[in-house]
Amino acid sequence: MMPLAFSFCGFVVFTNLSLQNNTVGTYQVAKVMTTPCIILIQIFFYKKAFPLRVKLTLIPITLGVFMNFYYDIKFNILGTIYATLGVVVTSFYQELVSQKQHELQMNAMQLLYYQAPLSALILVVLIPILEPVTMTIAIPWSLATLALVAASCITAFFVNLSIYWIIGNTSPLTYNMMGHIKFCLTVLGGVLMFEEPFHVNQGVGIILTVLGVTAYAHVKDNFD
Repeated sequence: MMPLAFSFCGFVVFTNLSLQNNTVGTYQVAKVMTTPCIILIQIFFYKKAFPLRVKLTLIPITLGVFMNFYYDIKFNILGTIYATLGVVVTSFYQELVSQKQHELQMNAMQLLYYQAPLSALILVVLIPILEPVTMTIAIPWSLATLALVAASCITAFFVNLSIYWIIGNTSPLTYNMMGHIKFCLTVLGGVLMFEEPFHVNQGVGIILTVLGVTAYAHVKDNFD
């Protein structure tokens, strides 16, 4: 369980640092790179073969993500580093989830039952290093704030359970394809509802990314 627990902690820490240092849209676009990263992991570590047409679909995905990062108004090197680390660790985490469920013959709830306490203990050690604990405790906590934190915890539980359930019953790549719908809605919601700054070239990058993902899904479906 330890590799799974540590990879989950890396997934949580680096994706949150990415969100802290990038816009929500760029944060979501960066997560799309999990798909090509998983393919590379499967090629180099699991010796899985993919046809050339599947590999070619990674070009528009990668180019689209690069364009979105480059033209993001809040572009910064630190945010890019965190996003890259988040993608790599998340990819390994999702592969481990799939591998462990089949290796140990566990369902989603059973695997989460063993992994979650270990991850919580690791994160307790990391929190004082990465978070302003004293400042957080000193802030007056209203009932509304506590309710939001509780809602966030409940949502996180069901998100993690859904990760295990979908990956266990399908594959890490299928889970990522479903996540791209959330990516499109998040970017659109940020622009329309919260008036987030949006460069026209970012739009081109997002269109390229979506086209690449769509092409991948079509090719992969026919290949399977």
